[in-house]
Amino acid sequence: MRPTAAGTTRALSLLAVLAAVGLLPWLSGRDPALTVLRARSAEQEPTREALDAVRRDLGLDAGPVGLLGGWASGLVRGDLGTSWVSGTDVLPSVISGLQVSLTLMGAALAVAVLLACALVAPVLVRGRGSAGALAAMPAAVPEFLLATVALLVCGVWLGWLPTSGWQGPSHLVLPALALGVPAGGLLGRLVADALPAVLDERWAQLWRGAGVGRARIAGAALRRVLPSLAPQCAMAAVGLAGGAVAVETVFAVPGIGRTALGAAKAQDLPLLQGAVLALLLLGLVTGAAAAVVRRRLLGPALDAAGLALPPARPVRTHPAVPAALLAALAGAVGWGLLRDPYTVDTALRLAAPSWAHPLGTDGLGRDVLARLGHGAASTVGTAAAVCLLSLVAGLALGFLPGVAAGAADIANALPPVIVGILVAAAAGPGTGGAALAVALVSWPPLAAHTAALTQEVRASAFLTAQRAIGAPPWWILTRHVLPSVAAPVARHALLRLPGIALALASLGFLGLGARPPAPEWGLLLDESRAYVERAPWAALAPAVALALLTGLAVSAASLARGRAARHVPHPKEATVGV
Repeated sequence: MRPTAAGTTRALSLLAVLAAVGLLPWLSGRDPALTVLRARSAEQEPTREALDAVRRDLGLDAGPVGLLGGWASGLVRGDLGTSWVSGTDVLPSVISGLQVSLTLMGAALAVAVLLACALVAPVLVRGRGSAGALAAMPAAVPEFLLATVALLVCGVWLGWLPTSGWQGPSHLVLPALALGVPAGGLLGRLVADALPAVLDERWAQLWRGAGVGRARIAGAALRRVLPSLAPQCAMAAVGLAGGAVAVETVFAVPGIGRTALGAAKAQDLPLLQGAVLALLLLGLVTGAAAAVVRRRLLGPALDAAGLALPPARPVRTHPAVPAALLAALAGAVGWGLLRDPYTVDTALRLAAPSWAHPLGTDGLGRDVLARLGHGAASTVGTAAAVCLLSLVAGLALGFLPGVAAGAADIANALPPVIVGILVAAAAGPGTGGAALAVALVSWPPLAAHTAALTQEVRASAFLTAQRAIGAPPWWILTRHVLPSVAAPVARHALLRLPGIALALASLGFLGLGARPPAPEWGLLLDESRAYVERAPWAALAPAVALALLTGLAVSAASLARGRAARHVPHPKEATVGV
């Protein structure tokens, strides 16, 4: 029953996303006729007759059903429509952008594999230990932040590589590094954390005792680890599509992500439909390819349940690390909250750091420290609201794992940036739209956690006894199952708070979140790019704050996993006396 429910939900969720893409001109609620008229002929007067003619030409008077039907029929014929702004066919623009993005993603994937190999190699050589602590930071740094820092250091200050454009191999280096390092850190961390427990399994000990070579044991251990990690690796590959939007924007790469973002801002909805559809298909194809690779690695005679990995050994983190990061962030934010973030003083624009302005001023002479402090309050407050919404959705859907699994597959194939572009196209950019976009894709991990805990609690002997004495299901659910599940899932949601704040900052950086003059961290970083060569401190302040937030997310999560692991017996201890 569950596979059928999951498949139905998966199909319905995919159809809902496709329908949302097809209905973007109607969902936006805005009349693009004036924008299209200006793009076609700047001299023509926007009379009622002229605007009505544009609406008829665009098919906006056909209603939602006719609009969706026309888009779907064109899609079947391979016709993505005509750009509202340039008047050219959408399909060639989408193919051209997709080719650039695939080239960039291929180079980034090569960087990711090389970095992952560098992180995993010491574990294979030693046969113990973990690279988790080393890989945690690059895995958690968002692409837009890494791209900005790489542009500042390698492009502006050192002048080693070009900072924008797409003219040759040298223009590929910085974008590929910015996009590939987080993915490589994540892949390396996943494999390196799982390998030590696998290398301590009985088969590995027997092989070493029989004199089997180290290289052969390492290959067998990797084959043992990779199938179970294939879904996470697929999500990392899908994340490349979302990260490409920010990286292409920072380095002015004419890829499909930058095309989608530009089309959303220009209200060129046919081009946006084609670009988002290409990104969605790219994510789905990546997930399907990962499933095929996983099946090939497992072999036809094996099943996934028989290859469950032993629990990974947590990376130890001293409590002083997250405490120090939190203190540094809280000190800067508290100091900034005492200052005015909106006062404009053009005489002090781009002023260097001083006692009056410890972090300098921005392009309008506003105090950077004040905007940093007030931006933290709005960013963290919005992230807390998203966390709460994700927690409620995760708890509700986690009790229906068969139904939620299909929707989770589609949500995992959509990075927050892609959803943010869709929401911004429909409702306009803003804090509420960015929060909704992040909430729509942040619930699957919480739902999976809820489903696992629910299955464990329902199988307990205590609940079996409650059912035997005639306790009603609703009473069991509300008095026993929900209280046992809610607390650990709530702690899980709290640990995801910094990551959600980073996702909101990335949308603000791309112009899909908070609007000026709001002091939001991603928006601060975006505004400072225009004068980064003259006033790098304006960009460094939010960049350092986001880096501290990243470190706090990583260290807090690692500390929580380490404490939880102390209450779980080691597999060897659990089998003593059996």
